[in-house]
Amino acid sequence: MNLRTALFDCHVAAGGRMVPFGGWDMPLHYGSQLQEHHRVRAEAGVFDVSHMTIVDLEGRGAQAFLRHLLANDVARLTAPGSALYSCMLNEAGGILDDLIVYFRGEARYRLVVNAATRARDLAWIDSHRAVSAPEVALTHRADLAMLALQGPMAERVLAQVYPAATMTAVRALQAFQFLERPEGFIARTGYTGEDGFEIMLPAASAPAFWRALVAAGAAPCGLGARDTLRLEAGLALYGTDLDDAHTPAECGLAWTVVLTPPERGFIGRAALAAGTPRFRQVGLVLEERGVLRNGLAVRFADGAEGMITSGGFSPTLQRAIALARVPPAAAGQRQCEVLLRGQPVKAAVVKPPFVRHGQPCIALASR
Repeated sequence: MNLRTALFDCHVAAGGRMVPFGGWDMPLHYGSQLQEHHRVRAEAGVFDVSHMTIVDLEGRGAQAFLRHLLANDVARLTAPGSALYSCMLNEAGGILDDLIVYFRGEARYRLVVNAATRARDLAWIDSHRAVSAPEVALTHRADLAMLALQGPMAERVLAQVYPAATMTAVRALQAFQFLERPEGFIARTGYTGEDGFEIMLPAASAPAFWRALVAAGAAPCGLGARDTLRLEAGLALYGTDLDDAHTPAECGLAWTVVLTPPERGFIGRAALAAGTPRFRQVGLVLEERGVLRNGLAVRFADGAEGMITSGGFSPTLQRAIALARVPPAAAGQRQCEVLLRGQPVKAAVVKPPFVRHGQPCIALASR
């Protein structure tokens, strides 16, 4: 039996089509995935992301432990209220998960990791903590819910729910900053390519908060719109674009690996130093009619071949787009072919993102 978030009854009452996802019952859409997508690009939408795994780490050795555990360097988080994105690697340099780390101050950190990898992540983190940092306390915050309010009008919606004093602090937040208030843990982060907030609060308070956001103008949005929005934004999905058989550099995430200072011995560092990336990630835009799907073969004029890891139709661009894993030498080429039902169709090779803040980031050829 799948798990249910604190908002399950809200989703059902709103007409959400519930589907299994990562061991949870989650809303796919509330009638029109396309309308939900456009509402987030133009106004604001609210997503239930309570299936994500929230982990608190506290104790004198928390920073040193996370500097060993993660490929990005949490020492860069010098001010409480700041956050960063990182990969957690295995010894071979493969990506066990991608996550966000929040620095709460005084050796206190919060991690948000993916739902489908929850059991493995918790076991991995705890096993390494037990060996290298037993003084650090680990708490899986299953008592918290998490909502994502996303879109250019997200701040305006939130102002109808939060008191003025809280909104003054919220408006001052920059990207990847957060604050903690009695109303919740409010972070200016997201997964859509739009402005917005991810808010963690007690699960018991989540239904009333969700209803208040909807009453203030946020459209309920499901997994379908979440996927098309993140694909347009060029953001990777674990298990599709990222996995434990590929390194960050092979998945477009080399920028998340910090190699200085050289004495920081994070898990997977030696393997990254000894290896050469076998692939690169590129974006594709289909120049003919059709839909790009995960797993389709990509072929270049010199015979090099790759594979689409995430593909779909872009509601904003009205084109089929994709993220693809290709040989390094092919990443600089401008054209390729994708095999659709065995037939080659032309696609342009571009650098993601495709859409950011509601606007195209790439030039579109006429067709």
